[in-house]
Amino acid sequence: MGRYEVVRIKKPDLRRIKQQSASALVTQKANLGPVLALAFGGNTLFFRLILANQLTKQIDKRMLALITGATSGIGRATAEALALLKYRLILCGRRQERLEELSRELARQTEVHVLVFDVRDRSAVESAITSLPADWQDIDLLVNNAGNAHGLDPIQDGNPDDWDLMIDANVQGLLYVSRAVTPGMVSRGKGHIVNLSSIAGKQTYANGAVYCASKAAVEALSAGMRLDLTQHGIKVTNIAPGAVETEFSITRFKGDADRAAKIYDGFTPLTAKDIADTIVYAVTAPPHVTIADVTILASAQASATTIYRK
Repeated sequence: MGRYEVVRIKKPDLRRIKQQSASALVTQKANLGPVLALAFGGNTLFFRLILANQLTKQIDKRMLALITGATSGIGRATAEALALLKYRLILCGRRQERLEELSRELARQTEVHVLVFDVRDRSAVESAITSLPADWQDIDLLVNNAGNAHGLDPIQDGNPDDWDLMIDANVQGLLYVSRAVTPGMVSRGKGHIVNLSSIAGKQTYANGAVYCASKAAVEALSAGMRLDLTQHGIKVTNIAPGAVETEFSITRFKGDADRAAKIYDGFTPLTAKDIADTIVYAVTAPPHVTIADVTILASAQASATTIYRK
């Protein structure tokens, strides 16, 4: 039997499952044993299932993951998904109240440690990582999710303060956190790094030169990290989402929720859970498999700037 199975779920069962609040469901199926059903939602009748041996492996090892930008969006969804796999979680972000709220929620499923810092502040990053208790230092999985977009202007009208925010978080922040975590992975001879890039890192679009450049840097860093770290038993995965409906556009448009909402008019965008599901797919791959690079688009999106709207 393969690692993944496709199972048809009857509609009455689908309605029951969709009433669950979590983005994944641990259940029991005849002849399959315990399985993890992922990525349900909408009207889909198919679920990808991770079989019992993979789930048991994760639980027995009590894998430890550090997630930046865990307070919302993709970071939060990833924390929720990994908690169901019984990863111990180090949740990082700037907004302490949100981190503590999420910590309380996930503590019912796994152990959680909170670190409050801004990835743009190198000394804060270093202090936070070195402050981890001894039993929280052996990080198996690093999810470099923290990042932002500010403004949507042609280069001649761009705001240098916006440029600094994007470059500092999207590039330098990723570097600072990776530099603090990777030596431990190298010394242990194992680990996995997931970097959140963007379709914008692969396809530059007008009025987004600096944001696109920052995500192109993530693409290059993912490739470079893979070259440097594979020899030490460390996997590197680059995830490049297209249009995902999170707080991303609200931040880009300085809190203008109406303008942000129009980005997603006329089509069904990706959700944070869609990206979290892909991250789970990558980090649960067998030891001999590296999911190196994944581009994820909404079904209505053909490129960074081509979206077919109804």
